Amino acid sequence: MSISDEFHVYDTTLRDGAQQEGLALSVADKIAIAQHLDDLGVGFIEGGWPGAVPKDTEFFQRARTELDLRNATFAAFGATCKPQTAAADDPQVAALRESGASVVTLVAKSHDAHVERALRTTLDENLRMVADTIKHLREHGQRVFLDTEHFFDGYRANRAYALEVVRVSAESGADVVALCDTNGGTLPRELQDVVRDVLETTGARLGIHAHNDGGCAVANSIAAVEAGVTHVQGTINGYGERTGNADLLAVVANLELKRGMELLPAGHLADSFRIAHAIAEVTNVPPSTRQPYVGLSAFAHKAGLHASAIKVDPDLYQHTDPALVGNDMRMLVSEMAGRASVELKGRELGFDLGNDRELVSRVADRVKEMEARGYTFESADASFSLLLTEEVTGKRASFFDVESWRVITESRADGEAVSESTVKLVAGGEREIVTGEGNGPVNALDHALRTAIERAYPVVNKFELVDYKVRILDQGHGTDAVIRVLIQTADGEGSWVTVGVGHNIVEASWEALVDGFTFGLLRHKEEAR
Repeated sequence: MSISDEFHVYDTTLRDGAQQEGLALSVADKIAIAQHLDDLGVGFIEGGWPGAVPKDTEFFQRARTELDLRNATFAAFGATCKPQTAAADDPQVAALRESGASVVTLVAKSHDAHVERALRTTLDENLRMVADTIKHLREHGQRVFLDTEHFFDGYRANRAYALEVVRVSAESGADVVALCDTNGGTLPRELQDVVRDVLETTGARLGIHAHNDGGCAVANSIAAVEAGVTHVQGTINGYGERTGNADLLAVVANLELKRGMELLPAGHLADSFRIAHAIAEVTNVPPSTRQPYVGLSAFAHKAGLHASAIKVDPDLYQHTDPALVGNDMRMLVSEMAGRASVELKGRELGFDLGNDRELVSRVADRVKEMEARGYTFESADASFSLLLTEEVTGKRASFFDVESWRVITESRADGEAVSESTVKLVAGGEREIVTGEGNGPVNALDHALRTAIERAYPVVNKFELVDYKVRILDQGHGTDAVIRVLIQTADGEGSWVTVGVGHNIVEASWEALVDGFTFGLLRHKEEAR
């Protein structure tokens, strides 16, 4: 058997993940995500519920012609036939049969209370529905997986019946019976005991489908594998209803890196970081920076003690090599920074500070002093790079000299508020006095500054302000509080973040804005000559 059939990596982002609050996927979105999932190398992609959801019906139709999968197989999701209805006569079963998917994943009730109260039928009829639907789809050449909904709650309530659902499913031809912790409340040790009991009693091939309501979805998935399941379901980035599903990337990374299992095609695990963030762009749900393995902060180090050890050996404070999942180690420079933090961060930014202990100490002291005043450098690498440039060269990087700036905001008769900014500076040996308008003071300053320096440095036309964040640092002072502003600027090739601090939000914004343009000109210094 191939790796994908010995052990199934089964993704349900397009179906179960799409049930997350605030997440809505178009058919085009689903096709784009499916391509990323195939690139990752998952074995199965659950495309949705054809026949019940029109969008999913369209997805399966379009996927046949628009996607050429190299690694994955599509699975259509649906329910067993209705009570008192033959599978051959059930229109939703027909939609699964006609979906074009070679694999069908059926959901069935395994909790006796759900059978009687939700389906409003008998326990025996539910078993008949399971068996009939599996056999019908198998007769039409489709492979069948079966999800036993609310299995662990059902097992606790009526062990014999829950086991009978698994046994009947396997005997009727289901290749895999996935045990679902639908309410997400089972703990790993209990789950592992149940899995072992089901395996010993039924002999069925088992899978696991874990939700994260108790914060144990990844742990439960791994515990199930260690107990003998060979089919793991999950979603990219842990998307899903309520608190989400098991994060498939974390499950796979743990099993490959910690247990030595080969689950994805060789080398594909290293694409995890890229794919996690690419799918986040499609879903428009910002990825958690603290997400295991693929979060931006997953291998970020802030404390000076950590940095001292990392300088000797990075493995001393990292559980694995971040490159194995396509991530990277990052040093965060903050008031907690010691000399090692500054030295490592400098190296990351292209500065070799290793032979100048006095310089490194001076930079560390300056960082601590500035952070005490409200600056932050762990999120503003560009500002820290400018600080390093100043300390190394003895002068601040500058492409223009500002004489003055001002901003006026007026409310017009039609109710519209417009800001106007005037900037006076010298750039390229020429004095410029420029006025700019905008829908706010920062927008007006951006327009005026850009116009004032573009004749000397046309490359600034590439620069674009893409994000703007404001934080009040000492809220007890009300309108007299210290303000911190972070500005992210991009040039089509990358982006950088600068920080400004002041008692005035416009003053702080101006500082961050000037640093943003200055760092951008340093990035393009050949064009800025």
